[in-house]
Amino acid sequence: MVQLGIIGFPQSGKTTVFNAVTGSDQPVGQQHITGVGQVEVNSAITSVPDLRVDWLCDLCNAQKKTYAQVTYADISGIQGARVRFPRQLLDTLSQLDGLCYVVRAFDSDTVAHPLTTVDPRRDVANLDEELLLNDLITVDHKLTSLKDEWQKGSGRDRSEVEREQQLFERLLESLEQATPVRDMDFTSEEKHLLSGYGLLTDKPILVILNTGHNSEIWNKTTSDSYGRHSTGHVVALRGRLEMEIAQLGPEDAELFLHEYGLEQACRHRIAELSFNTLGLHQFFTVIRDEVRAWTISVGAIALDAAGKIHSDMRNGFIRTEVIAFEDMKSHGSEASVKAAGKWRLEGREYVVQDGDILCVRFSPPAKQ
Repeated sequence: MVQLGIIGFPQSGKTTVFNAVTGSDQPVGQQHITGVGQVEVNSAITSVPDLRVDWLCDLCNAQKKTYAQVTYADISGIQGARVRFPRQLLDTLSQLDGLCYVVRAFDSDTVAHPLTTVDPRRDVANLDEELLLNDLITVDHKLTSLKDEWQKGSGRDRSEVEREQQLFERLLESLEQATPVRDMDFTSEEKHLLSGYGLLTDKPILVILNTGHNSEIWNKTTSDSYGRHSTGHVVALRGRLEMEIAQLGPEDAELFLHEYGLEQACRHRIAELSFNTLGLHQFFTVIRDEVRAWTISVGAIALDAAGKIHSDMRNGFIRTEVIAFEDMKSHGSEASVKAAGKWRLEGREYVVQDGDILCVRFSPPAKQ
């Protein structure tokens, strides 16, 4: 399950945005203070409706459809700039696939900004700095540990310890120059090693500007104005309005979306941006009476897709049948796709494309 943490400074409207994105009704306008070093996390799963899934269901007369899903976590614990993150908060953030910054971009006569003035660029820079400083501490501690291991000996091959030292020295140098981990280049071996540390500046970032009703000025901004993010996704959101719409029934919600010039519900727009930010896309399966969307990394191969469906499919993988969704839609049936020469049989190294319809051929495990 894809998981993104929603974080922000106090009075940014973080929980309002969480409610808007997930359709939840968590209390807003409250500071979640549960004690020194403690963190409160509220999670909700939201489905990502996809017209392609709906179309395939109609074509196949499927009785069940399963959309892709995203888990969003509303995370308290960030009290203000230049306040070190408590250990529990760091542990929580390190387990996430990505982060959503909620940044205040609205004025209020009743709710003061903690830093007095509303300045989204400053707040994004402060959040970046907090993540970077915490990574600096993690990397520095690891280097100290590696130096002790080198001096005392631990049974590990000394060349292995030396390679790790060189990697973390490179990390430290880059972080000291304010370069986030996500902007660095690593070998596959180095990426695997670093994956266990949950470095925060390695997380993809989606910046959500929480605006008032008049958000046109923020919609004209570019992602380059809001910090150094290799993903670079920034979206303006009328948080309170979107939250109210998210809690309406489908018909009323549609009326309000039309009234305010919104093409689709907030949860759909943010989910799509979340996928883009994390470098994900979808493929589909039609198995018995279910059409299902699966989430996979851009660049993943057919063997990875098979493993998503079931470990037996990965272990016994033979080939996969592939039909591009657009070909299926253009020709209207599998038989017509085959007649047009658009049906393909691919091996394990095939790079899965967004919208591929897969049928994996595999050898089932022998019965015990």
